[in-house]
Amino acid sequence: MDEITKSRERTADSFADKFFTFVQKKKYTLISVTAVVAVIILWVTGSALNWFNPEFVPPVSSVWDAFLDTLNEGYKGYSLLYHIGASMKRLFIAVAFAFMAASILGLLCGMNRTILAIVDPFIQFYRALPPLAYNTLLVLWLGIDDDSKIALLFLSAFAPIFIQTVFGAQRVPADRINGAKSLGAGRAALFFKVIFPSALPDILTGLRTAVGVAYATLVAAEMIASASGIAWMVLDASKYIQYPTVYFGIIIMGAIAIIIDVLIKALIRFATPWQEKAV
Repeated sequence: MDEITKSRERTADSFADKFFTFVQKKKYTLISVTAVVAVIILWVTGSALNWFNPEFVPPVSSVWDAFLDTLNEGYKGYSLLYHIGASMKRLFIAVAFAFMAASILGLLCGMNRTILAIVDPFIQFYRALPPLAYNTLLVLWLGIDDDSKIALLFLSAFAPIFIQTVFGAQRVPADRINGAKSLGAGRAALFFKVIFPSALPDILTGLRTAVGVAYATLVAAEMIASASGIAWMVLDASKYIQYPTVYFGIIIMGAIAIIIDVLIKALIRFATPWQEKAV
């Protein structure tokens, strides 16, 4: 009996140690989850006790019912997945082109101050403008189809990547460059083996920022002459005071944004493992 008791005590102690280690490792994740659960509980309790005006803060049950109705019947002739897919397609195309263009141009400007002097004034001029300020021009030039929406998202994503890439290229240590030259590295080897890898963490940080900015610009992109997209659905529902639809649409947009950010952080960890603690 003593051996069995001791074995059980060791098992209990081992389980307690593992649980404590898990809690310490996931401390801040657990805090975040607790905060979200607390807000949901407050929402449910407040709705049940009539703390909120149901016209402006609908009950969770109403939001859930609106979600199920839209999931089953769609919204304005299109399924919920179609609206989400339309927005994600515009976002992905715009960010992909912005990443390629801004990274290449940013590296060139970071290595050549003359090119930077030519390009930088235009980047600084438009990046401070709100998207709606030039969205009308894009619609005028490119029409009301997806081209103008993708162009708007492209411009919103381009500047953060470009600025961060220039910063990353300019702060490559001179000793690292001189050391590579002393070992016989040519221009191509110097770029691909020294400058680009050194600037890569900043480029990917710029990508993460750009995705957030472009995602926030979805509302402006889908505001004019759209009939699809999750942001358009939220805007359209708000016009007809369908607040449960507005709420679940916003929740879906937020959840997608979190998923995208998690994927980008995973990409940063994979491409630059020495930066893991920074993201």
